[in-house]
Amino acid sequence: MTSNAQSSQADDDNRSSREQITDQTFFWLNRILAFSVAAVLIWLAIEVTLAGVPAIKEFGASFLTTSAWNPPESNYGILPMIYGTIVSSLIGLLIAVPIAIASAVVLSENFLPVSIRTVLTFLVELLAAIPSVVYGLWGIYVLIPFLLIVGGWLHQYLGWIPLFSTRPIGPGMLPAGVILAIMILPIITAISRDSLASLPPELRSAAYGVGSTRWQTIFSILIPAAFSGIVGGIMLGLGRALGETMAVTMVIGNSNDLSISLFAPGNTIASLIASQFPEASGLQESSLMYAGAVLFLITLIVNILAEWIVRQVKKY
Repeated sequence: MTSNAQSSQADDDNRSSREQITDQTFFWLNRILAFSVAAVLIWLAIEVTLAGVPAIKEFGASFLTTSAWNPPESNYGILPMIYGTIVSSLIGLLIAVPIAIASAVVLSENFLPVSIRTVLTFLVELLAAIPSVVYGLWGIYVLIPFLLIVGGWLHQYLGWIPLFSTRPIGPGMLPAGVILAIMILPIITAISRDSLASLPPELRSAAYGVGSTRWQTIFSILIPAAFSGIVGGIMLGLGRALGETMAVTMVIGNSNDLSISLFAPGNTIASLIASQFPEASGLQESSLMYAGAVLFLITLIVNILAEWIVRQVKKY
């Protein structure tokens, strides 16, 4: 009897030792991989910045505040591209966020049968799998002709407003914003839906128990409780919009002029790099790398801001 007990104790000790070794190995492996991701990110930032050093020395901060992009005269500035990057992304957010949150609510609550919700969830997530060049083609052949009609009407009757002061001629800031809205919609919807679906069922039961209606429960209890996850999804969508290249390049017009009108052609930093880098050399190539570093910094600021907002929300 004593021998069996000792044997069982030895097996437990061996298993415990193996589990400890496994846990330690898994812990250090994950730590190494996490630091590897950070190292790659820092390496990328350093390489892009070093490649842009000649342009940084040549133009300094004026590169961010001037509108000229003239390769023959080696004169470069990306103010219109910074403006186009931010404005097109904000247009995409303004369109996508309400639709995404509404879709997340419908897909996470019992508004529809489970079979229909499953199909709709799959279709929404399928939008993320469509190549960006397909969105660009759709924008050229479907969206832009439609916006030409709508934009012509807006310009005719509301042309005194600066946002509609330019007569639409085809590619422009608004088509780019609409395309971005469609592209970031599945990201925001999926994360918002998961945040709402992961809430404890007790929240709903308690709200119904004190007499709240379904819509009062959704707007007063569920959405505020899932707000940090929703904000995280919005910021991820914004990060995707800031860096989107091909679809935006095809519909924005690639004009380096700075205009407040939504119908005027514009440009973004990513579109500028994509359209000019293959033929760039010397100072122009360095200027494009400088622009890439600026885009990297903008994206980094957006992510830091998202983390700060989430932390502030969690305090309450």
